[in-house]
Amino acid sequence: MMELKGKKVLVVGLGKSGLAAALFLRHQGAQVTVSDVRSAESLAKEIPALLEEGIMVEAGGHGLLTFRRQDLIVVSPGVPLDTPELEQVRKFGSPIIGELELAARFLKGKIVAITGSNGKTTTTALLGAILEEAGIPVLVGGNIGVPVVALIEESSDTTWSVLEVSSFQLESTEKFHPNVAVILNITPDHLDRHHSFENYARAKERIFAAQNEHDAAVLNADNARAAEAAKRSAGRVYWFSIEHPVGQGAWVEDGYVVYRGRRDAAVERVMPLSKIPLKGEHNVENVVAAVCAARQAGAPAEAIGRAIEKFQAVEHRLEFVATVNGVDYYNDSKATNVDATAKAVAAFQSGIHLILGGKDKGSDYTILAPLLHQRVRAVYTIGAAAAIIESQLRGIISLHSCETLDRAVSAAASAARPGDVVLLAPACSSFDQFESYEHRGHVFKELVAEQRGWKVGQSA
Repeated sequence: MMELKGKKVLVVGLGKSGLAAALFLRHQGAQVTVSDVRSAESLAKEIPALLEEGIMVEAGGHGLLTFRRQDLIVVSPGVPLDTPELEQVRKFGSPIIGELELAARFLKGKIVAITGSNGKTTTTALLGAILEEAGIPVLVGGNIGVPVVALIEESSDTTWSVLEVSSFQLESTEKFHPNVAVILNITPDHLDRHHSFENYARAKERIFAAQNEHDAAVLNADNARAAEAAKRSAGRVYWFSIEHPVGQGAWVEDGYVVYRGRRDAAVERVMPLSKIPLKGEHNVENVVAAVCAARQAGAPAEAIGRAIEKFQAVEHRLEFVATVNGVDYYNDSKATNVDATAKAVAAFQSGIHLILGGKDKGSDYTILAPLLHQRVRAVYTIGAAAAIIESQLRGIISLHSCETLDRAVSAAASAARPGDVVLLAPACSSFDQFESYEHRGHVFKELVAEQRGWKVGQSA
């Protein structure tokens, strides 16, 4: 556990995790400064609470002298590690860690950490529900909404912390040590930040960098890049698959989710596939991964099955919104990359009116072409990425340039026929027109509700 009392600590980036880190550091007795490129006006909600705690705030840009005068620098996940100020102070040997690494130095109990290009939030929430059903003391946080540092006070030697962790969080870790590390899948994403697919994949692999032979790594046998990571894991490798049996881990067989802890052990039937309440094959994959991780944490098969049967879809993840004039509306605003959008589209057979666009992350949208041709009636583009999407998909599918989400919903609603689906699965981040993917999803649901004056979730 690091000593923070009296240390000069700079927190770079004042998002949710940056704010939580700054307050935690101050309560540990550190002299804390926060630096953010956003203006004081845009940080008006956060600044008063920080000043009240005696935390200095630098807004509107980063001052190099501010960075040089610190004993420790804590970087929020949204701040790239190659920003000029961080590159400069790294040359002077200044210690730089992320919020996840900071929390890892103080968090008590055991940890299950879950990463992947897609499915992290659903699997994290599901695993938390399973452990709770099994009577295992559990805390849930990380990229799912509650910063990891906010869990420290509640953690104890008997708790399991189930953490959703992103590549942005993992790339700045050193001693972060999950007892169970889960990689759901690795497909191209955040290439604007990581610059190459291999850099991105290696950031994901840092989830088990500090593991040893007593720990477990849970990997997707159906995803080539996640499976390839096994050779760099020091932990016991357990597999999950929806395509074929595995030596040890969880898979789908004869209409059931099954599990085997050792190659020579009997196969346990956990639950029938028909009892999984979540839509889409990708959610079966998430369930199988959660089963494998839950068994590593000591949850019995009976409790796992009960928890999964009761589980409801996480908001903004292929979330049913309403049926209006015979058309179903689904909100998958969390589909912020091409692979996530492909999985959302694959959950429906045909008749899809798909809303794509937002802030581009260097993605290849042509990957969607076969699915669009088979299942989608039309694509409605929005946001900064619209021109790129249209250039890559022109001639493949009917395209409608809508610019904004309200126009896209209106156009899709006008074109859709009873039995069709209007699907928000943008394949892009939200930061061109919205504060977050949650904000985008809420706006979509409000727009759907306005179609005929129905309340969200009510059939028309």
